[in-house]
Amino acid sequence: MSGFILLAIGVCIFFFALRTIDEINRVAAFFAGTISLAWGFALTPPSFQLLVEIITVLAAFRVCMRCLNCG
Repeated sequence: MSGFILLAIGVCIFFFALRTIDEINRVAAFFAGTISLAWGFALTPPSFQLLVEIITVLAAFRVCMRCLNCG
């Protein structure tokens, strides 16, 4: 359960970073959000990790296939 909490915290930090005007705070927030997301993803159950990986691979495959049709 702590993995999902860290994922939620990481997403909230990213939204905070997008609203921040100061560049130093934005970089620090993105860095903290990335660490929180990576740590949270590592603590989530393997079934959730597999689901996210499958969705990511399918999304990347769809983008690559669209690029192949352009050229």
